[in-house]
Amino acid sequence: MRTLLARWRVSLGFVSGVLALILAQPTASTLATGTAIALVGECLRVWASGHLNKSREVTASGPYRWFAHPLYVGSAIMGVGLAVIANDFVVTTLIGLYLVATLGAAIRSEEAFLRGKFGDRYDDYRRGAARAAGLERDRRFSLAQARANREHRAIAGLAVALLLLILKATYNGTLWRAAAGQ
Repeated sequence: MRTLLARWRVSLGFVSGVLALILAQPTASTLATGTAIALVGECLRVWASGHLNKSREVTASGPYRWFAHPLYVGSAIMGVGLAVIANDFVVTTLIGLYLVATLGAAIRSEEAFLRGKFGDRYDDYRRGAARAAGLERDRRFSLAQARANREHRAIAGLAVALLLLILKATYNGTLWRAAAGQ
C-alpha cells in the first residue's frame, strides 16, 4: 500500500484537488493569507531542489542541513496554505489526510531506497553526521539543478491551483464584495 500511495500521490492530488476546488469557499482574506503561506512552501521546495542531485547522492547542503525531507516539508506548507485559502473544514480535512497518507508513504519509500542505495552514508546523514560521512554541506544553490529536478512543475501546479481559487472567489462574489468594502 505504501508503494502504491507513494507512486500515485500526484494523481491522487489532482483528484483531491478537484474535490477541494468544488467545496472551497475562498475569500479575499483567506486568499491573501493562504497564498503567502503556500509561497513559503514553494520557496522551500525551490531552494531544496536547487541543492539536490536526485538518486545520485545524499546531500546535506541548503535546507537539507535542517530537514531530512525539505521537498515534502515544502509540500506540506503549501498544503496548509491551500487549506487556509479553501476556508472549509471538509477541504482542510481532505488536504490533511492526503498529506499524511501520501507524504508519509513517500518518505518511507524514499528512505528505504536511499538506505538501499547509499547505506551507511544515508544513515550518517539522518543522524546528523554529515561531515563524518563526507557529505557536501556548502554547495551553492543552482537554478539549473532546480530545473533539472523539474521543480517548475510544482510551481505551475501551485499557480494553477491559486488561479482556480481566485476565479472561484471571483465567481462567488467574495472578491468583489471585499474590493467594494462590503
